[in-house]
Amino acid sequence: MSKMTIRRRFAVTARGFRLLKKYCPGLVQGKALYELINSLQPFVTVWFAAQILNELSARQGIRQTAIYVVSVILIHFICSVAKNSIDRICSEKETQMWKWFGKIFSDKQMSLDFEDLENAEIQRQKQEAEENLYMFGNGLGQLVWGTSGLVKASVNILASLAMAGSLFLSKSGNSVIDNPIWMMAVLLCVLLGGLSNSKATVKENQIFLKWCQNTVWFNRTFMFFGRELYMNPEKAKDVRIYEQNFIAEKALDKLIQADQENQADVIRMSMFPAIACVMIGLANMVCYLFVAVKAFFGAFGVGSIVQYVTVLQRLGTGLQELMFILSDNEVYCLHLQKLFDYLDIPSHMYQGTLTVEKRDDNEYFVEFRDVSFRYPNTNHYALRHVNFRFKVGEKLAIVGMNGSGKTTFIKLLCRLYDPTEGEILLNGVDIRKYDYDEYLSIFSVVFQDFRLFSFPLGQNVAAGVAYDPERAASCLAKAGFSGRFDHMPEGLDTCLYKDFEKNGVEISGGEAQKIALARALYKNAPFIILDEPTAALDPIAEYEVYSKFDEIVGEKTAVYISHRLSSCRFCDTIAVFDKGQIVQKGAHEELVADERGKYYELWHAQAQYYTE
Repeated sequence: MSKMTIRRRFAVTARGFRLLKKYCPGLVQGKALYELINSLQPFVTVWFAAQILNELSARQGIRQTAIYVVSVILIHFICSVAKNSIDRICSEKETQMWKWFGKIFSDKQMSLDFEDLENAEIQRQKQEAEENLYMFGNGLGQLVWGTSGLVKASVNILASLAMAGSLFLSKSGNSVIDNPIWMMAVLLCVLLGGLSNSKATVKENQIFLKWCQNTVWFNRTFMFFGRELYMNPEKAKDVRIYEQNFIAEKALDKLIQADQENQADVIRMSMFPAIACVMIGLANMVCYLFVAVKAFFGAFGVGSIVQYVTVLQRLGTGLQELMFILSDNEVYCLHLQKLFDYLDIPSHMYQGTLTVEKRDDNEYFVEFRDVSFRYPNTNHYALRHVNFRFKVGEKLAIVGMNGSGKTTFIKLLCRLYDPTEGEILLNGVDIRKYDYDEYLSIFSVVFQDFRLFSFPLGQNVAAGVAYDPERAASCLAKAGFSGRFDHMPEGLDTCLYKDFEKNGVEISGGEAQKIALARALYKNAPFIILDEPTAALDPIAEYEVYSKFDEIVGEKTAVYISHRLSSCRFCDTIAVFDKGQIVQKGAHEELVADERGKYYELWHAQAQYYTE
């Protein structure tokens, strides 16, 4: 990692605090207030202790001593109440801090262009930032904890200097001891102790940065084999059936080897702080000797000895902590910069400003005009010179072999990607000119790899917390889910899966597909896109969906992708894709009659399994 200027570190740190204020409001301020009280409290104790000892040694009246005792007890009581209250609030906030850090990443993922979500380099960048944050607290975590350290160091330095002033101003009557040069010598010793600690921290951090980089692979591998491979039910089935333990054994050998290689770095990191401790001990010895000699010549009483020894020690500790924080700040600024580099990835997709026209006559036309597309970082075209036009209200089937461009066609229609060449028009207007969010709102999609979540059934259908129960139930019925829905113990409030609720219900792949279809219907968008909507259904359930397809879709435009050509017969138009191009389009009877066409070939390739 390269060095970072002080000015840049200040800017990065300030941005880090703004991010914490947004996602963890009150946490930094609470920890700073707690540490302010906690750090001032010992100085209050030392000052009152010195006064009490001086009163007792001078054999003064008991009244003043009693006032000091009552005062220190009262102050400690108030401080303890305040600290306990603040600590309780901060502990709760700090516990939730990691969850809010997760929201930082999820918010960014939602704002990324879809093509960046499929970009391996950007996802590696995200993973590195997450690992550094969650494994070691690097970056934002250090900034939270560093706030406490900065307040503590500042209080130690300022309060110690204020309380140590009389040490150098008081006269012992000995010209040698009262010489101002001793003040410079004591402060120099304190400073040298802090510098030695700072140098040790710099060296330790340099090794730590290297160690962090070497452990990214270690942590990723450990998490995969410890959590994903054996604890994820989907992966665990294959591991058990095929006895794939040998994979973990090989990885374990590499993990052990990597751990052994990192041991040398751990030992080197421990050496530098040890050397610094010796230097600090020598510096403290000089300071204590000076206080003892000055007290011996009568410059102050026994109570003041306690005060000066303590504040000099805390002055040294404060300087050491401040220098440590400044050194540590460079480390977590470098990690924060990596996080900000990820958060600053721009959105290249033009968002548009036009409002999607609301028409009562449903005269909407979608046109692909000479559209070609290739995915980022590839030279291969997934689509080539696609020209196609269809009207809202039509039912369009898209068929073709795997890799023919069907799903890519849908991604472009939904504007998850923009065409590499050509344009897509809605009512004669390039879809890139429409407001992006509003354009997306006109589509309901059931992707082949759709996901349901461990939320109540009603929230899954509505894709939101608040929903219309009657409408949700109606959509489930249209999707053919009534049979299972009638037996759900809590109806729409029944939680899917058992991640959060022990009474959650497990559903089959076919049932999940019906819920996903109900979710698409609930959105009530003018376009409904179904990517293999019956792939997980049994033949009877599949027949039910087909027989009610007109009722399910209504007057919406239905774009239907399927490998089962028999399911396309109810569509108005069938577009046949092959090698990234539309090679045929028309009704089923028309296409199946063309013996030289691709549709005829696909139809009879499937039909042979159902005929003798």
